[in-house]
Amino acid sequence: MSSQRIYVAGHRGMVGAAIVRELESHGDCEIITRTHAELDLTDQHAVRAFFAHERIDQIYLAAAKVGGILANSTYPAQFIYENLMIQCNVIHAAHMADVQQLLFLGSSCIYPKFAPQPIPEEALLSGPLEATNEPYAVAKIAGITLCESYNRQYGRDYRCLMPTNLYGPGDNFHPQDAHVIPALMRRFHEAARAGTPTVTIWGSGTPRREFLHVDDLAAACRFVMELPAATWQAHIPPGKCHLNVGTGKDCPIQELAQMLARITGFDGRLIFDTSKPDGTPRKLLDISRITALGWRPVIGFEEGLQKTYAWFVTHQGAWRG
Repeated sequence: MSSQRIYVAGHRGMVGAAIVRELESHGDCEIITRTHAELDLTDQHAVRAFFAHERIDQIYLAAAKVGGILANSTYPAQFIYENLMIQCNVIHAAHMADVQQLLFLGSSCIYPKFAPQPIPEEALLSGPLEATNEPYAVAKIAGITLCESYNRQYGRDYRCLMPTNLYGPGDNFHPQDAHVIPALMRRFHEAARAGTPTVTIWGSGTPRREFLHVDDLAAACRFVMELPAATWQAHIPPGKCHLNVGTGKDCPIQELAQMLARITGFDGRLIFDTSKPDGTPRKLLDISRITALGWRPVIGFEEGLQKTYAWFVTHQGAWRG
């Protein structure tokens, strides 16, 4: 019997690369990848031609335009357009090519700004979104609805995971576009090396955030994809197809900053700029459904941060400027 041909969309990103590592370390499969230069996922005709030519058995849809608060606020049109196009093209072309199994990666930002804590899957579409990343969130909600619709109309087995805030090797450490962990890690690293006395952090430091190491997410992706359809459906409400994935624990941004300062060797003063937005006050996911299925994260937070910092130090030349 030939091995499965698995297409990982977005294999050069942090999440996609982690999924490739996970798949390579488990089982017999042929991993199919394409760079952006080889296949532009926003190009409908190119995506259809790719699926028509390749025999794909399974898809991990990790390709997306992502960024932090500043990037989302500055480029809202790109965030909604590119993500909608990628999702629509890949999911529809997968269906047309008779690909039965697909995993779509979303984000915890799909949930309302003031959702109950911890956030259950049922909170989706129950209130207004956080304004700073609404275009991205709307695109991801559309991706979930696409998967639900193809499942309902065509009997597909398209599943969705909504991870909490991610970090790890391969993250984006760009000073303007990065999420909170890589942005602070780089800032503290550079301040420690330059002997800068202070580091300024956006917001009050009081919002609480949950963080998941990307290798734990990759393990969750493989775990969910390998579940028998009957087991998956028994844990998902009828007509739905998304599960939360996280650690079930959160911490204040101030505590995160202090931990990163310690890891990077920065011993100066932290200044919290309260004129800048805090974003959602708290965002902790209810992960009871996925843990009931048998998955749990294994990488401790400080351990994960230390490993990520070691990766950054080794690769920091790629992030200069």
